Amino acid sequence: MKALCWTGVNQVAVEDVPEPRLLNRQDALIRVTASSVCGSDLHLLDGYVPTVMAGDVLGHEFVGEVVEVGPDVRERRVGERVTVCSIIGCGRCRYCLEGLWSLCDNTNPDPGFLEKLIGHATAGIFGYSHAMGGFAGSHAEYVRVPYADVNAFPVPENVPDSSAVFASDAVPTGWMGADMGGVGPGDVVAVWGCGGVGQMAALASLRMGAERVIAIDRFPERLAMAEGIGAQTLDYRRVDVLDALKELTGGRGPDVCIEAVGMESHGTGAQYAYDRVKQATRLQTDRGLALRQAVHACRKGGTVSVLGVYLGVVDKFPMGAVMNKGLTLRSGQQHGQRYIPMILDRMRQGDIDASHLLTHPLPLQDGPKGYELFKEKRDGCVRAVFHPGSHPASSQAASEPATADAPR
Repeated sequence: MKALCWTGVNQVAVEDVPEPRLLNRQDALIRVTASSVCGSDLHLLDGYVPTVMAGDVLGHEFVGEVVEVGPDVRERRVGERVTVCSIIGCGRCRYCLEGLWSLCDNTNPDPGFLEKLIGHATAGIFGYSHAMGGFAGSHAEYVRVPYADVNAFPVPENVPDSSAVFASDAVPTGWMGADMGGVGPGDVVAVWGCGGVGQMAALASLRMGAERVIAIDRFPERLAMAEGIGAQTLDYRRVDVLDALKELTGGRGPDVCIEAVGMESHGTGAQYAYDRVKQATRLQTDRGLALRQAVHACRKGGTVSVLGVYLGVVDKFPMGAVMNKGLTLRSGQQHGQRYIPMILDRMRQGDIDASHLLTHPLPLQDGPKGYELFKEKRDGCVRAVFHPGSHPASSQAASEPATADAPR
């Protein structure tokens, strides 16, 4: 079958790979109908995750049709349209039973790297290197899904793939960020990053009753999208983010700060240049500019919720601000199984629609082009979504960049 594979730093290619098959009694095989790129993929492309290997199939955010199930699969059936959580849980270990699905004890068959790096291994993740289990990703015609009963979720008939694909990762990750932040009525929330996850964190905060959400980015089309869902916006190239947030909150600071950028955060000034040099020379693994801003901006006694992916160490982390301001710092890979059923039901009711994130539908064979557009933020690309075995026509809305008065 055809699949989009990592072939080297900033290199991907569509290759012929073996079709997956059932390996365990609780597996299912999924024919992929839509598979999205994700910002965390860029850390793999850029070579900052050392356990990705040439030939590894990328992708972890997808929707498709069940074509085969193992004999112990009870809930899923052949022909069912499902979205699959990017994080693989077993459903039986202590962490899964507590709803901490991304900490599953049983789905990462190669725990050694993470045990040395961070002390313990976490759950397996589709298409996210051998540190996360070496599972083949979703940018392919077919995917094997372990523990299908707890990792695959039926999609309501009236929810299109263009929205359901993001119920796999972007929407539950964003929702978890607002949930970890304890967002409630009257809160002011600041969100760093207006990619798919940041926008969904902003939307979730508003759904949870936040009085205001302030979204921070530099790309006009992404800022316009955030405004389209009800957020105020800041372009960090034009304002001092910390000063602007103080002014917008009467000097108090946001109640909840959600960092949805991660280890390759961008910015301006000497601190950003310092981070770039330190990361390039491997004196630090992760750039922490957005994270530092979130900590410094947050009000006393507030919460910083970290959704951006980090791998190792961040230089000059402001622990003094965390301690002396009495901040709560929460983080984690998404516990998607906790949120996906609720999200799909809200999509069914029309309360959530994530389809505006899909700016560039492409056939799988155009995967290298899709990642180039996504990485370089060209043509207004927010998310490229690949459709194996099809040649979706690019509509005017999908091929032209967004404008401030026509957010997508």
